[in-house]
Amino acid sequence: MKRGFGSDNHSGVHPRLLKVIADCNAGHAPSYGTDVWTQNAENLFRSHFGEACETFFVFNGTASNALAASASLESFESLICTDVSHLQNDECGAPEFFSGAKLTCLPSHEGKLNLASLENCLIRRGDQHASQAGALSLTQPTELGTTYSLNEIRDICQWAQSHKILVHMDGARIANAARSLGASFREMTTDLGVDLVSFGGTKNGFLFGEALLFLKPGLSKNFKYLRKQGGQLPSKSRYIAAQFCEYLGTDLWKEIADHQIKMAQFLRESIQGFSQIKITQKTQSNAVFVEIPKDWIKDLRKDYFFYVWNENTFECRLMSSWDTELSDIQGFAQRLKEKTQ
Repeated sequence: MKRGFGSDNHSGVHPRLLKVIADCNAGHAPSYGTDVWTQNAENLFRSHFGEACETFFVFNGTASNALAASASLESFESLICTDVSHLQNDECGAPEFFSGAKLTCLPSHEGKLNLASLENCLIRRGDQHASQAGALSLTQPTELGTTYSLNEIRDICQWAQSHKILVHMDGARIANAARSLGASFREMTTDLGVDLVSFGGTKNGFLFGEALLFLKPGLSKNFKYLRKQGGQLPSKSRYIAAQFCEYLGTDLWKEIADHQIKMAQFLRESIQGFSQIKITQKTQSNAVFVEIPKDWIKDLRKDYFFYVWNENTFECRLMSSWDTELSDIQGFAQRLKEKTQ
């Protein structure tokens, strides 16, 4: 199938990650996270996020986000997120199902939460008739491909800490954000006050597997039971762990993120010259958002698939992946050129 721009979920497995899966497939290994690969991966996460980091592998991002909510909240509390967040729009109610808590969705600007809107969530603080804010979630990078700056994360974390609210980071593409900001994982999370991180693998060249990170002591209490109840305790965890060992134990995470960002910038530049197309968002990760004429879309998607993000405005999302090549973008640009002739 021709490479398109539908999602970084559409790409295959990075050859180096596929190789380590095959390499760890020899012989027997202890199950449920007691194997050497899991221990090595946990050490790597501590080296990237700090010694207090506790790592729990799960199969997918929905589980990571939903179980993070379950671990962070009482049933009478609420989780603050944006109106465009994956938590709100693409988890099929899983955060509410697993936690029993309520989602409080705030209007976003450039896909981000801001302090002014956060303050409004606390008007009924202590009121027994109202759900109480217990945690908030930052998507980094956002669903619109933008990134929170380090100062923005710090300010939100300081505000949350002052109100005893936990901060979760939905990091399905967290490596892209770190490279875009020129920061280490720790500088973008632990050092700024983030409490939990859903660290993505699948969108970054993995076959499967995500990690939920608890960055402060005591936060993971009872989580091993919640993970088991949620059906997310991997028995053969070495196959997830081995991928993270290669990804985080080498510069592979940087190479993949840098390539995705570079390809997205090239894609943006290739589109800018068409007057019929409007770029609608900043390109700070591996997503380019554009409004494309409605009558072009069906034909374009036959050769280079992409998603229509907003059916009312025909704003579309174009995503680069670890395996996106310049020829893919050049071919897409040529199809656009043909539309204008």
